[in-house]
Amino acid sequence: NEGNEYFKEKDYGRALAAYSEGLRRRCGDAELDAVLLTNRAAAQFHLGNYRSALNDAIQAKKLKPTHLKAIIRGALCHMELKNFVEAIAWCEEGLQINSKEKKLVEMRAKADKLKLEGTFLGTQTDFSSRRKCQGRAVVGSDLLCERNIKLVLEPTDEEEEVSDGLAEISLDGFHSGSATGAKVHLEADGSLSWPVLFLYPEHEQTDFTVAFHESSRFIDHLMVMFAELPPWDLEKKYLPNNLELFFEDEEREEMYEVNPEHTLLQVLQHERYFVKAGTPTVLVFAKRSPFSKKYFSGKKVHRL
Repeated sequence: NEGNEYFKEKDYGRALAAYSEGLRRRCGDAELDAVLLTNRAAAQFHLGNYRSALNDAIQAKKLKPTHLKAIIRGALCHMELKNFVEAIAWCEEGLQINSKEKKLVEMRAKADKLKLEGTFLGTQTDFSSRRKCQGRAVVGSDLLCERNIKLVLEPTDEEEEVSDGLAEISLDGFHSGSATGAKVHLEADGSLSWPVLFLYPEHEQTDFTVAFHESSRFIDHLMVMFAELPPWDLEKKYLPNNLELFFEDEEREEMYEVNPEHTLLQVLQHERYFVKAGTPTVLVFAKRSPFSKKYFSGKKVHRL
């Protein structure tokens, strides 16, 4: 009920936290858990965290296969992720339950059209094709200074100078609908939420979390993001507890391992972490993989 109130107020971050707390209570009622998961998926969806929203919808559908709201939410996520074939499959599954559901009928037609037009772009891009996103955020420098967060600013062509009193953050994410307009923003309680980019070098894939609260731990995001294996993980290695996180100090060409139990703020406060273009970035590897050994070869790696 608390989550629903926050959701009505469009405070999706607090709604997400409330639904998560409800799920942590493990009530044992599959129907209630399905509703909580579907509602959390809706909150994640509005925050732009489509991959996490999809995983919640998948879990909700497993608990209650006829839960139409979960199916609609999952189909919407696939549409945002440009997975049109999967979106069509989810729509057809829902239409078997209710053949007159307007949202599914319309989405099914739209997905079919986009699939035929060959506009499947996916949410992932080659690292070399990352482009400027449109959103810009202005955050008072005092907020960043008091947190000891170091920025690398990259002025645009239109704006070569940065005001002395403000740190103007230009976002440089990958070209995706979820990333467009993403920006670090100030919460009502004075805390910050950041857009965060996860890179998977072994598979040349990416994930983009639009609203990663500074006090959230990496492991909590990984548990949601990898509740279901990604389609590109054919060897089934990318499990939440089988992942290693790193950030790169490009100036020194050194790698630093990130403790998954640490919060985003703890990582941003590391003496060698520099936020480039307003988007914190972490690299994700499967533990002890041959690829990571090769990737780290010749580089100085600071392990935990």
